[in-house]
Amino acid sequence: MNSQSLGSGHEGSLRDQIGAYFQRLRTGEMGALPAVVALVLLAVLFSALSPYFLTKLNFANLFVQAAELATLAIALVFVLLLAEIDLSAGVTAGVGMAIFTILNQKLGLDPFISIVAGLAFGALVGSTLGFFVAKIGVPSFVVSLGFFLAFQGLQLIMLGDGGIFRVDVPFIKSLMNDNLPGWAGWAFLGIMLAVSAFLSLWDRARRRNAGLVNRPISLMFIKLATIAVLGGIAIGILNENRSVSIIDISGVPIVVPVVIGILFVGTFVLDRTKFGRHLYAVGGNPEAARRSGIKVAKVRITAFIVCSTLAVFSGLLHASRIGSVESTAGRTIVLSGVAAAVVGGVSLFGGRGRLVHAVIGALVIAIIDNGLGLIGLPAGINFLVTGGVLTAAATVDALSRKRSSGSIVRT
Repeated sequence: MNSQSLGSGHEGSLRDQIGAYFQRLRTGEMGALPAVVALVLLAVLFSALSPYFLTKLNFANLFVQAAELATLAIALVFVLLLAEIDLSAGVTAGVGMAIFTILNQKLGLDPFISIVAGLAFGALVGSTLGFFVAKIGVPSFVVSLGFFLAFQGLQLIMLGDGGIFRVDVPFIKSLMNDNLPGWAGWAFLGIMLAVSAFLSLWDRARRRNAGLVNRPISLMFIKLATIAVLGGIAIGILNENRSVSIIDISGVPIVVPVVIGILFVGTFVLDRTKFGRHLYAVGGNPEAARRSGIKVAKVRITAFIVCSTLAVFSGLLHASRIGSVESTAGRTIVLSGVAAAVVGGVSLFGGRGRLVHAVIGALVIAIIDNGLGLIGLPAGINFLVTGGVLTAAATVDALSRKRSSGSIVRT
């Protein structure tokens, strides 16, 4: 049985897919390609400038450093796809963790209940933001800026000026500081491959039953092989002892499968559910979406709920990493989250971008921060470089959309 029979006569060729990809590049739809190129170039640059960059210890540190930012960037994609923004996501996470601290440490409630309460606060904030944007018509920039300012004061009221509370819950601390056993990393890779294969075959069956053209099955095998090779290399490196003392430190950091799990679930929602299709439709053309029967207000409110709830989870990762909850947490990271998403290829104009793009962008930001720190440059240089990369990414986004619109008009 050949690949053509597997597609039941409705399967494009690999050559056609490659040609279509280059056609999209010519019309300005570059996706995450600039971010991937930047990722490679930065890795080569910093490995040449610092002997510590390519060490096993720093390799693991990069994943841990990027985890919180990647989670927040994933959260922000849901509103960026609507051409909206949530400037309060970072401080929403801070207040969510303040709620966790008060319930767990001051009132003695179970940590799981306290975390759920913090996440519920995030959902409440998201629904309120969504209501103002979708029902009243307040620009998301304005209403989220108002929440950003108000929640800074709320954090100070709840935790006090300069308040810092240690996090002593073992499972929370382990999220960013402990590692999986060696076998667990390989098992997780196997699960990723199995899930990816199942979803790909499921998509092919749905398209075949609907009489739609399937992509060549060879693309599925290439995708699975890429995951297997890159994942295998990463796990092989992480499973080696990276300690500089007599204590063995090895294994995949626990936070890595956690973030990948969020990425998988979020991608499934955006690619394979009605909500995801409606989200892209509203972001691409809200009026056309409304005329086609999509409940635009409901989609907007749901997107803000997802964003704020995931933002609180990113705050949990922050608390795990530093081992404490602060009254000033989340005030600056939201800008880095937006930067990560845009650098990764998510459009600020809505309707275009994927969650994996935000993760790639977060890795770019993390490498800049990590590499500049290793070569001993001041923090001010970090902001300058990150700002320059963001400006370049936003410019590429604007030019690519302009070029894409021009090609449509000519067509």
